[in-house]
Amino acid sequence: MELPIFQIDAFAGRVFAGNPAAVCPLESWLPDATLQAIAAENNLSETAFFVPQGEDFGLRWFTPATEVDLCGHATLASAALILGRLAPKRTSVRFHTRSGILEVARAGDMLEMDFPALPALRAAADANVTAALGAEPLELWHAERDFMAVFATEAEIRALAPDQAALRTLARPGMIVTAPGEDVDFVSRFFAPALGVPEDPVTGSAHCTLAPYWAARLVKTVLTARQVSARGGEIGCEFKGARVVLRGRATFYLEGKIWL
Repeated sequence: MELPIFQIDAFAGRVFAGNPAAVCPLESWLPDATLQAIAAENNLSETAFFVPQGEDFGLRWFTPATEVDLCGHATLASAALILGRLAPKRTSVRFHTRSGILEVARAGDMLEMDFPALPALRAAADANVTAALGAEPLELWHAERDFMAVFATEAEIRALAPDQAALRTLARPGMIVTAPGEDVDFVSRFFAPALGVPEDPVTGSAHCTLAPYWAARLVKTVLTARQVSARGGEIGCEFKGARVVLRGRATFYLEGKIWL
């Protein structure tokens, strides 16, 4: 069996930046074990698979270790492939996913994704979180999947070197860290070793939690964000109550074949 595969740098306007996602268009679903094996072989934070579903597409995301409920950068990459290569006359695409229907539309030279908001609740200070991060946050919050630790400065976020083994033992598999940005509204990083992702370069799904928090704190709904991983990425956010709009660019890096 021969399958197409693309690698696309999401939330970046150039190669070697943003978050690389593998995208595999399929005619029909392969066995879950095969999808997971492909994702493990790719060894990127996410591999996306999609199949035609009428005028729409079914979309699934896999880390090297597991299937996940929501992934922003691999959705952006999938939409870039469809709108940029496979169906360039289309202006938008709808995906049917484990997180409901997600729509991605052209927005000038960017793509605009309509995602569910995933607001966090304030949590008590947690010594285990502080030990895992190697620094004490000003605030700790939790969403369904992630912790969110809030710090005072961008420099603190950049300097963090978490204990990956300790992160794996926490009650939630994802760890968002965030602070006000020096030249954007806020910055962040994201760690999820329990999901097979020690540090994700740019994490769209985390911004479904970050956007509601910073919209309330800064009293504004349109926000500029930067994920300050080694690769880095820019994300435009708009908080719309139950939904979050995420905007970004995507750059094609690689096209090839998988032989099974």
